Amino acid sequence: MERKIEIEEDFNPQERVDSFAALEPEFWKHKKLEEMSQDEWEALCDGCGKCCLNKLEIKNRVYFTNAHCRFLDCQSCLCKIYPHRFEVVPDCRNIDLASVREHPRWLPKTCAYLLLDNGYDLPAWHPLKTKNADSVHQAKMSLKGRQLVNETKVKDYEDYIVDWQDL
Repeated sequence: MERKIEIEEDFNPQERVDSFAALEPEFWKHKKLEEMSQDEWEALCDGCGKCCLNKLEIKNRVYFTNAHCRFLDCQSCLCKIYPHRFEVVPDCRNIDLASVREHPRWLPKTCAYLLLDNGYDLPAWHPLKTKNADSVHQAKMSLKGRQLVNETKVKDYEDYIVDWQDL
């Protein structure tokens, strides 16, 4: 019997950002990724949704598509089944230190994990800096408002390859 997974329809992204107040201020400026707590690690996610785009690896190069995981909420750009994502989507990628350092790069170039690991600061629009969950959307750095297609509608992913500047 298949287990029914509850989809989080009423999730409030601002509540997630408000919870960052419990974290040490600007922890990312003096801690390496490997020194961060699980809560600090999770807070680095800006909520852009780009890691939920399907990608193709062809000849050791990663190509992003505009096809998104069926569990991505395209308004908040967050996963609707986040606590259960690995059970439900076997090929969902865990963003851990190894995946951040993986080559070829499959995380978007705006990804906080990638930026910090390469010695850069968080961008000014990052919710950890603005304390606003919508700042990533207002800066047009998320998937919100982009031409996207649900992966359930895709036959050939090569037809959906995109070359967006922030990927």
